[in-house]
Amino acid sequence: MSRGRPQQTELDLARDELFSHIQRCGVLDAEDTERSDWMSDTVAYLRERHPGLSAVEVEELEAIGHRYCQPAIPFGSSDEDGAEVTD
Repeated sequence: MSRGRPQQTELDLARDELFSHIQRCGVLDAEDTERSDWMSDTVAYLRERHPGLSAVEVEELEAIGHRYCQPAIPFGSSDEDGAEVTD
């Protein structure tokens, strides 16, 4: 057992694996519908790989994935009236 580092939970492992899948699969560039379908399929796959996850943890994992896929800053920018500004 290593000192100073707490052991990762099943949810931690599944979350890290989900983030890895998101980065490798290019789902960040997908349309919202495709991203949602991909997320559902991937979370179902992770549920099978990590059978120790509770139903609440699986829901939390999916919510974390959806939040991770949302851009921190929306694409493009807008002026004060909400009209999109392009360079």
